[in-house]
Amino acid sequence: MDGRGLERDGTIAREGALDRVPAAFLPVVDAARAHITETFGGARLHSAYLYGSIPRGTATPGVSDLDLQLALHEEPTETDRADAKAIEAGLDRAFPQIDGVGILLTSTCVLLRDLERHDAGFFIACLCTPLLGPDLAEQLPRYRPTALLARETNGDLALVLPRWRAQAVAATTDADRRTLSRLVGRRIIRTGFTLIMPRWGGWTSDLDQSAELFGRYYPERAEQMRTAASIGRTPSSDPVVLDMLIDDLGPWLAAEYTAVHGEKAPRP
Repeated sequence: MDGRGLERDGTIAREGALDRVPAAFLPVVDAARAHITETFGGARLHSAYLYGSIPRGTATPGVSDLDLQLALHEEPTETDRADAKAIEAGLDRAFPQIDGVGILLTSTCVLLRDLERHDAGFFIACLCTPLLGPDLAEQLPRYRPTALLARETNGDLALVLPRWRAQAVAATTDADRRTLSRLVGRRIIRTGFTLIMPRWGGWTSDLDQSAELFGRYYPERAEQMRTAASIGRTPSSDPVVLDMLIDDLGPWLAAEYTAVHGEKAPRP
């Protein structure tokens, strides 16, 4: 893998691996594997994956969260979601080295369908690390840092902004605002990076690197993007920061994204 996150043939390298998990997080990963196996077994679960800073080897104890993707044989049910929430809560309580747990539930049918080839499919093939079961990446193509990939991964920011505004209004506690700010900061910085990804010609999930690369192309928005990266790592309860991300940087970024890459293909 080169300095731009690419293989020798120019395709995007898979960014995580189990042997990169920091020692402090090995018990967390082992416990997650055990809970998922016990709860979902082979009847419901096709495969499970880690993603984020823990499999990339960049996680910080007490700060980083644990991110998991479960691929189910069938569409997730309310029982599946309740079981996932129980695993999230149990792991978060048991391990002080993580600050939250998030489990995504998706059927294999959705992950492999043509409409998701450059979104959920790319996510599995390049951003997820196999934890349990057969690897769906074997059924997916190799990916390059193209405008098509940019459009299909983050070309729907405009659709998300109204929901964030409603959540910001409904947030009544500092904890609520911190949770929202982390989500917004991460999505904004990743959208900012994929906006410039085809011009840069590579891939990274590092928040600070993403902000710095973005700033090369849009220096007038560089400081705001650095703030988004900081909030993505260390959430803030400051409503002024949320307002800046949702009502200033967000709308500008959504409009620029559409102008450069077009809109993401509509989902059902």
